[in-house]
Amino acid sequence: MTEVLVLIGSGSIGNAIARRVGSGRHVLVADLKRENAEAAAKALYQAGFAVSVAEVDIASRPSVEALAAEADGIGRITGVILAAGLSPAQAPPALILKVDLYGTALVLDVFGSIIAAGGSGIVISSQSGHRLPALSLEEDAALATAPVEDLLSLPLLQEGQVRDSLHAYQLSKRANGLRVRAEAVRWGRRGARINAISPGIIMTPLARDELAGPRAAFYRGMIENCPAKRAGTPDEVAQVAALLMGPDGAFITGSDILMDGGVTATYFYGSFG
Repeated sequence: MTEVLVLIGSGSIGNAIARRVGSGRHVLVADLKRENAEAAAKALYQAGFAVSVAEVDIASRPSVEALAAEADGIGRITGVILAAGLSPAQAPPALILKVDLYGTALVLDVFGSIIAAGGSGIVISSQSGHRLPALSLEEDAALATAPVEDLLSLPLLQEGQVRDSLHAYQLSKRANGLRVRAEAVRWGRRGARINAISPGIIMTPLARDELAGPRAAFYRGMIENCPAKRAGTPDEVAQVAALLMGPDGAFITGSDILMDGGVTATYFYGSFG
């Protein structure tokens, strides 16, 4: 039976991962904009992959469920890559929470109900979640386990509590890691695994938006003063994803791997100045 790899978000990181782990599978490329999915699918097809295209809005339950049904109709879903999202420079706080926090939880919920035994998934989160100050145990538990449709009603996510788009983004990415940890238990009952990667500044179009945005000086300071002295590449993220999704990572689930060149270490114990 055909094995299916679902790629949600057709940007540079998702494409790099799909090229690493998609051999021998049918790759279903889904994006909010069909033209973006088609461009990514064309590149994969020309590289020898079996591909098809779908539209999806991860902030919409009917849309995510329709994508899951389409993937399930192709074959056994053995891989899910969630690489869709918004950055602080791209959207207001409410939309970031709707897409990056609720949308991630929704995808994990829907695909965690149909992922095949032996399957694995990866969520692309962000270093930003690791720099958010500690939440209470009750807040952590709510972000990890609250029913998906109740998430955006949590007190810490209300307008008066979320300061700006960056804060919304940090909360979303903290929630991604917590959600992956909790979902690993449910995915495990199906014999499947789920992990997250929290990259630092990776040279993608989204990162270039940030480097041209209002916090550009801060982000350039991150790059120049972190131990690695550079930004990362999509291929480096894909190497880690291939480990987590493949047989060599079979003992890893419910984890959030921070790979940021030491930016978070510098944030807490060094200086960006």
